Amino acid sequence: MRIGELAARAGTSTRTLRYYESRGLLPARRGDNGYRTYDEDDLRLLRQIRTLQDFGFDLEETRPFVDCLRAGHPEGDSCPASLAVYRRKLGELDALIGELQAVRVHVGDQLAKAERARDVLAADAEVPGGPEPVCELGGPTQ
Repeated sequence: MRIGELAARAGTSTRTLRYYESRGLLPARRGDNGYRTYDEDDLRLLRQIRTLQDFGFDLEETRPFVDCLRAGHPEGDSCPASLAVYRRKLGELDALIGELQAVRVHVGDQLAKAERARDVLAADAEVPGGPEPVCELGGPTQ
């Protein structure tokens, strides 16, 4: 198939395919007429790349999977280099999850503190001459 058909079937652009080719991820075969030619294996490579990118892998991280597919492995993720990328990505994700959990705890604490302050202000507002509300971020509220 030619580049336009491959792009359409893979759900990408011809520009992206040329970029992948320049990065060595997609083979650069040409027919007798000078046009790029592709086959079903190339479509499989592209689907692997796109799936990994959808999961947050950058383009260079897809290389071991592409190499594994080219080596004849049906899924592209059973080679040692692909497994190493999976392990590294899981470590990154675990670190991000830890950071997000810490932020969540902080935001939850701030919410609880703000709700307590609101309740105190509401109770004090019922008392004549009670305190004016104060915003911790910028001083008295207007």
